[in-house]
Amino acid sequence: MVTFDFATETSRITTRPAVATRAINAVSNIYQAWKNRRAFYRLGEMSDAELADIGLTRADLHVAIDVPFGRDPTAMLREIASDRVETIEDIARRVA
Repeated sequence: MVTFDFATETSRITTRPAVATRAINAVSNIYQAWKNRRAFYRLGEMSDAELADIGLTRADLHVAIDVPFGRDPTAMLREIASDRVETIEDIARRVA
């Protein structure tokens, strides 16, 4: 019985830091998503030629902004750009 009481108290002690760590990570992730969203809005101020230089189009920006607030729109842009590069490379392989 003493061992059971000790085990119960030990689990309570170890879960408190885990909860605090998860809360800190959640706040950190939201802050990072907010910073990335601000950077994303700066992409909207670029010209179409500048966007093309980095492998994006204005339509890509419209697609990526539809993600929920807690998610990072720049991650969606990364996926779009990498898919486009892979598609272009596949077409180039077929032609060559």
